[in-house]
Amino acid sequence: MTQYSLSDLGWSARLLAQLTPEEAETCNLARIATVARDRLGALAPDGPLTLIPAANTPSGAYATGDWVLFDAATARVMRRLDPVTELARRAAGTGSDRQLIASNVDTLGIVTSCNADFNPARLERYLALAASAGALPLVILTKADLCDDPGSYRTRAERLSPLVTAITLNATDAGDTEALAPWCRNGQTLALLGSSGVGKSTLANALTGGAAATRGIREDDAKGRHTTTARGLDRTIHGGWLIDTPGMRALRLADAADGIDAVFSDLNDLAAECRFSDCHHDTEPGCAVQAAISRGEIEPARLERWRKLEREDARNSRTLHEARERDRARGKLYRSIKKGKRDLTGR
Repeated sequence: MTQYSLSDLGWSARLLAQLTPEEAETCNLARIATVARDRLGALAPDGPLTLIPAANTPSGAYATGDWVLFDAATARVMRRLDPVTELARRAAGTGSDRQLIASNVDTLGIVTSCNADFNPARLERYLALAASAGALPLVILTKADLCDDPGSYRTRAERLSPLVTAITLNATDAGDTEALAPWCRNGQTLALLGSSGVGKSTLANALTGGAAATRGIREDDAKGRHTTTARGLDRTIHGGWLIDTPGMRALRLADAADGIDAVFSDLNDLAAECRFSDCHHDTEPGCAVQAAISRGEIEPARLERWRKLEREDARNSRTLHEARERDRARGKLYRSIKKGKRDLTGR
């Protein structure tokens, strides 16, 4: 059986600070590797184990990469530690739920390819997600071997934000994938996010020595087919951890205002120079943003993408907050009814 130290699993001082002195001496710690409907696959210093979610807590309240305290006798989670970083989105569809993607991720590998899949608006969404979570963003541009000028894609990616580090590679070339080693060694965790067919599974195979299924892309639109169907925490050949995720058809941001501000820091800096503090950057006199557009320093499309993300985040965040308030009110009512019943029946 493979054994790991807490440090091997990604344990850090910021996580340790959440434990009481007694917990630090006596508690059992594990890191969540997989999340199923009613069970949690986990890794502990003694090896893999299966845990039961804490009482009255759905499995959806946990994410791959979480750290938990558990009772060894019952295999039940006692407490989920607050993650150092947490990737989450508003759930797909019409619901207002917040869906966890992964936790305690050091670097978010945003995977796209040097073809028609390259989409600045989608990349900015992922960058905002990384920034709001506190994870380092790394844009991984695959299929460089099939492109005449992969460097141009790297330049376009790096221009999206000063946060961006971008690399181009051939995911099927072991020499190329070695370039990802600095982000997934010594207990560090790298998560891969991106559309289907951009080579995430191929990268995952190279980084972990695995053999997950991979499938080709459609020739007509460079879009791929889903191969990864669930998130998992896997050891890399470099000593760190990898979280591969299913291809995302949509990434709806919520509570990501800080991340959006970070990605569009150039526009925020310009906006601070506008004559009016409430400038909408349309036709107002003294608009520094429109002046930069006129000088060719900012693309008009970038301004529109910024506006769109801000509007979407505000709308989704408001919906999530309203849902939380409804849940709090429902819980308060339920507790009040139970108390009234006890007062009347003595039970």
